[in-house]
Amino acid sequence: MRNITMTGMLAGLVAAGAAQAADVTVKAPRLPPAETSWVPHSGFFVGIGGSANTVDFGTQNVYAVGTSNVFTNGVLTSSGSAAGPATLYPDDRAQIAFSAQGGYFSRFSGSDWLWGAKFGYSYLGTSSNIRAALLPQVGSFTPTGTSTVVPFTGNALVQSYQIHIDHQMTFVPFIGHAFDRGFVYLGAGPTLTRVRTDLNGLIGFADLNGNRTDVSGAPINLTSKSWVLGGAAMVGATYFLDPTWFVDVNYMFAMTENNTANYASPFTNPNGTGGTTNQGTMVGTAAARTQTQAITATINKLF
Repeated sequence: MRNITMTGMLAGLVAAGAAQAADVTVKAPRLPPAETSWVPHSGFFVGIGGSANTVDFGTQNVYAVGTSNVFTNGVLTSSGSAAGPATLYPDDRAQIAFSAQGGYFSRFSGSDWLWGAKFGYSYLGTSSNIRAALLPQVGSFTPTGTSTVVPFTGNALVQSYQIHIDHQMTFVPFIGHAFDRGFVYLGAGPTLTRVRTDLNGLIGFADLNGNRTDVSGAPINLTSKSWVLGGAAMVGATYFLDPTWFVDVNYMFAMTENNTANYASPFTNPNGTGGTTNQGTMVGTAAARTQTQAITATINKLF
């Protein structure tokens, strides 16, 4: 009887302990969330690739001035000048170009938003050509020793009017938002573009007494080169292939400021009308804004 009682007591204690153990919840230590984004908090990067570009060379506002002194047997017999504006419309061009970039980005503290800036370079290497461009002019000449002003009309003929664009550099500060495998961004900044304008085969003509007269003689070639400031707006996205390599694709619209090219050249034409010699100058300007649109893709290394 006593053994049965002891056995019952032990069974009761075991059952009570099991019930208490069932009420105890064991909590595992809480671990910090795993880092799933491949976009680092900050970093420098460089990249190379290519771009598809369209170039609008703008409306070319040209103004030409010609002056002339006419000599007969070495004696000045008349002096005159002619001037006038012209508007030329070069065709747009499409071009595939080499592109490179480098920059830096950094997240704002405790945020997926980020800021950065990048420098970009593209070699566009394209041009537009207008053949047989006519620059209308109105002028007059005065025979030596008189006050008689004789009006006339004429034009300057440019056998080939060419405008080129080659190097284009951009500096674009941007702001963006990071995701697990990349970030999107938009920005704006200044540009620097090299533009060249060529006037090949320039000849000045005047309509005198119903006859078209070559005033300047042999064709003249004029060139003007300049680096032109401008501005650009950009929107783009990146995709990280791994934590140190990413692809960047962006669209950019850029426009130069109004650039004025200046030209000047003397001329001597020993074959003037009636055995005369013409000496003078050809002076002019050409002003335009150039616009470019580009879709650029680069592969980039993060440091």
